[in-house]
Amino acid sequence: MFNSVGNVIDTLQSIYSFMIIGYVLLSWLPNARESFIGVFLGKMVEPYLGIFRRFIPPIGGMLDLSPIIALFALRFVASGLTAVIEFLIP
Repeated sequence: MFNSVGNVIDTLQSIYSFMIIGYVLLSWLPNARESFIGVFLGKMVEPYLGIFRRFIPPIGGMLDLSPIIALFALRFVASGLTAVIEFLIP
């Protein structure tokens, strides 16, 4: 049973990570965030990234490192959750 729960957590973490990466890549294209996909990704990803943007200011006013830190935190939480479930369900 744990294997399936662990797979679900890993899959969800991967999907959300790709959503964050896609949202960041859309910032490089003009008017891409105003498209349907950009608006959808913004609604899904921006609340999570906003947590990190409050504490991590952009470097030089332009380079935003908060998505990188958010991806590390997401992976850390997913690994921790998997470890807790593995501990609780032998």
